Amino acid sequence: MHLPHANRLTSVTAAILLAIALPAMAELADREKPVNLESDTVDINDLTKVSVYQGNVRLTQGSLLIISDKLVVVQDDNGLSKSTATGNPSYFKQKREGTDEIVEGWAQRIEYNARNEKVEMHTQARIKRGQDEVRGNTIIYEGQTESYRVIGGKDGANEYNPKGRVRAVIQPKPKPAPNSGEGLPLKPSSGVKAIN
Repeated sequence: MHLPHANRLTSVTAAILLAIALPAMAELADREKPVNLESDTVDINDLTKVSVYQGNVRLTQGSLLIISDKLVVVQDDNGLSKSTATGNPSYFKQKREGTDEIVEGWAQRIEYNARNEKVEMHTQARIKRGQDEVRGNTIIYEGQTESYRVIGGKDGANEYNPKGRVRAVIQPKPKPAPNSGEGLPLKPSSGVKAIN
């Protein structure tokens, strides 16, 4: 592997995998951090612009963590095109911007298309943000319109959900603490004299 391709691959991999967490409003500082990628093997084809990482794939970049069995990155002439992470399941975790909240996601296959900023999570897809969670056979996030679609189906079925319907748990947001009715303590003014 020669150096120009290594730099291009690193930036492509970083952008692709960081985008997987777009639904989570990912921590912006992660984009400036180095990408660390580990796998048992990697096959890189400069001619076809396809890179395949296999076996215990682990990617970190700042707060972003992605674990999968296999990661395939396909580049186009502009450098960035499409990636697919597969596993049993593939997993991602990332801190949300401006909060201490962590977003986690699981699916058998996670695809990202850079051209249309679309993330697709297929087969037993699940996203958890804080105490909120959504499950379905497929979860699609459209980055350009910031919209989600969750689809049920037989591949999402299990013993607890035999029909594979979409399931969501949304916790009530905490209410502000009620005012106890106590005001601020009053102090006598040093500039006002008492009138007798």
